[in-house]
Amino acid sequence: MQIISSREILKSKLFTIVEEVAHDPDGFEIHRSIVRHPGSAVMMAVDDAERILLVKQYRLPAEAYLWELPAGRLDPGESPIEAAKRELQEETGYQAKRWDELASFWASPGYVSERMTVFLAQELTAGKPQAMEDERIEVRWFDRQHVADMIHNGEIIDGKTMIGYYSYASRTVLMNED
Repeated sequence: MQIISSREILKSKLFTIVEEVAHDPDGFEIHRSIVRHPGSAVMMAVDDAERILLVKQYRLPAEAYLWELPAGRLDPGESPIEAAKRELQEETGYQAKRWDELASFWASPGYVSERMTVFLAQELTAGKPQAMEDERIEVRWFDRQHVADMIHNGEIIDGKTMIGYYSYASRTVLMNED
């Protein structure tokens, strides 16, 4: 596929909306409105007791308070791991000495270009959060079983949190089999 036209509809500080047309050599054409997003980093912070750090905040599009893994948008020129380190400290106050990538996925590839990368953050040190002025974030530790139960019971309905949790859980199972 080759993009043959692109027109910017809206530009905000978080994303840009464009209308694009693409076609292939056979003449097949696709017309789409696309949310262009620089990508996000997601942090699966796990302490020495294997508790998982979640944040709770009001999500306007969902019209609800959600428990989720901390996450944030990549700033211009920033890599996913750089964003993860910055966002973990800003939202929770924690810093990690050890970082491993767990998963990378498209959030909703039908109309959003956002790629989310989930990192396991370990060997944590507490600090003071520096949330943005439009964020009110509650931070709490949960044991692994409680998080699994929250997903199963529909208390956690955030996709990045479910992907992060199951990526971590499957990795832990595989490590224990060795």
